[in-house]
Amino acid sequence: MQTKLGEFIRAHRERTTPQSVGMPAGGRRRTPGLRREELAQLCDVSPTWLTWLEQGRGVAASGKLLARMAEVLHLTAAERSYLFSLAERLDPQHDDGAADAEDSLQAMVDAIDGPAYMLDRQWDAVAWNDHALALFGGWLDVEEAAPARPNLLRFMFRSAAARGLIVDWEDRARRLVAEFRADIGKHASDAALAALIAELATDSAEFRALWQSQDVVSREGGLRRFHHPRAGELGFNQVTLHLSQRHDLKLVMLLPER
Repeated sequence: MQTKLGEFIRAHRERTTPQSVGMPAGGRRRTPGLRREELAQLCDVSPTWLTWLEQGRGVAASGKLLARMAEVLHLTAAERSYLFSLAERLDPQHDDGAADAEDSLQAMVDAIDGPAYMLDRQWDAVAWNDHALALFGGWLDVEEAAPARPNLLRFMFRSAAARGLIVDWEDRARRLVAEFRADIGKHASDAALAALIAELATDSAEFRALWQSQDVVSREGGLRRFHHPRAGELGFNQVTLHLSQRHDLKLVMLLPER
């Protein structure tokens, strides 16, 4: 992946003219594009570091640096997304246009005829439909002005409603923590995730023991059973899909049991 990242940066460096970034063309050039030294200067890094990056020699580029590079190289939205994907970094601008994005997510879950909700990397619910609200009343029934979004792990380990709603709570809790560990992967040290893990480990001895077990399983879905206080016994087949343009989001659908 590092080699592909370096090849991509080099190709776009060589097609970016000095004039397009406000620099004089200056003398004879082997390529009409930017020299490494020029791109390095514009991105405030050393030419040696940029050379290593282009050669795929294992140096790591921060999200802030990649954003500056995308700006200098005049990358399109698709090219910028590809750059961050190759670098396995989250784009600092991924929340731009958040209102429009949230409207789109809400429209997506509203179109599903059954409980459906969207989780971000912290497993905060960012969108859900009325079917999900009816099923997970103790989790999703939050006021719009609430200081924090409803979090699936907080609900699971800190809510008495979860223990009454979810059939085989102990087994589901164990699997949920293992799925969460697999899902966040190397992002576990990110500030927001680390704070959430520390909070849950402090508040719940059960979460702390499960997290320390180091179990990892994939989020495969399957049969989910609930004992609803009004609707009684319910069963659904869970399906989880990741969004192609937002790898930090996942759509969870609970389909009628067949």
